Amino acid sequence: MTNLSPLMTATSSALGWLLWSLLVGSLANRLPAAWLEREHWFMRRPWSESRQGFESQLAIRSWKPWLPDAGHALPKGIAKASLVGRESIKLERLVLETRRAELVHLALWLFWTITPLWLPPAGVLINLAFATAFNLPCLWVQRYNRLRLQRLLGKG
Repeated sequence: MTNLSPLMTATSSALGWLLWSLLVGSLANRLPAAWLEREHWFMRRPWSESRQGFESQLAIRSWKPWLPDAGHALPKGIAKASLVGRESIKLERLVLETRRAELVHLALWLFWTITPLWLPPAGVLINLAFATAFNLPCLWVQRYNRLRLQRLLGKG
């Protein structure tokens, strides 16, 4: 931990989040579809998830529309709205994009773990709260959307 002024502390955190987001997003956009099609450890959970659970326990349908779609923020990114349709090829692509987005938000959340290198404990807690508040809802939406898409594809 270093002794930075409050302004430098806030600036370094904001810059860190920005750079980390660009790096993670850029790397995720390079992941091949074949890699995303496989089941990976971060996709498995020891509990069952259901669309109804997300809807009843998290009221996800009421706040989901307010989340931004950053799929088009980087070159070669895909805005999810551009894949609207019921054709199985588009639905399969959306499933892959939910996996990509879930991986991105898991990786983004991890950034707070390095903030103790320059932040005091209160700053670390603020970054943990920020990371959780901005990534957990996105993770939930990706999982919920994937369940809905898999149902449409007859796989869920």
